[in-house]
Amino acid sequence: MNDHRLTDETVVLRRFTQEDASLVQSLAGDSAVADTTLNVPHPYPSGAAEQWIATHDAQFEQGTGAVFAITTQPDLKLVGCIGIRVERRHCHGEIGYWIGRAFWGHGYCTAALRLLLPYCFSQLDLHRVQSNHFARNPASGRVMQKAGMHREGILREHFLKSGKYEDVVLYGLLRSDHQSA
Repeated sequence: MNDHRLTDETVVLRRFTQEDASLVQSLAGDSAVADTTLNVPHPYPSGAAEQWIATHDAQFEQGTGAVFAITTQPDLKLVGCIGIRVERRHCHGEIGYWIGRAFWGHGYCTAALRLLLPYCFSQLDLHRVQSNHFARNPASGRVMQKAGMHREGILREHFLKSGKYEDVVLYGLLRSDHQSA
């Protein structure tokens, strides 16, 4: 099995293991983290992290996705998650991420996204990647901008989160954009 480890001076992206489950539940289960993401539940159900981690190997093997633990350099402390869901038919993918609240503002997510983007184009052979964030969470948009993604527009009241419709801001990057950067 390929390790799929990506590194720079700030973070190491590695595959999750079942040993990460309790920390995933603690970090992602924080109400502030869940509030800024579409698919992280709150409260975070017991056993959900183990089930979620168990889905990753198949995604890597089938080429339908790649999910990485974001860990710090040099101590490899788990601080968050970044991943891409791949749509092979259209040769594109959608990136999602979260960072534990105690680690916000340290540049870990930007570093992780900067590592993931080349992987998407070279290893996953995608033509386009995209991501979005709730309009009320501009910090997530700054991560995308710093990583070189382009703001493409706002999808008004696009998602229903906790009984409220949320506007989302869409960012994208084409392979040709990435190659010319």
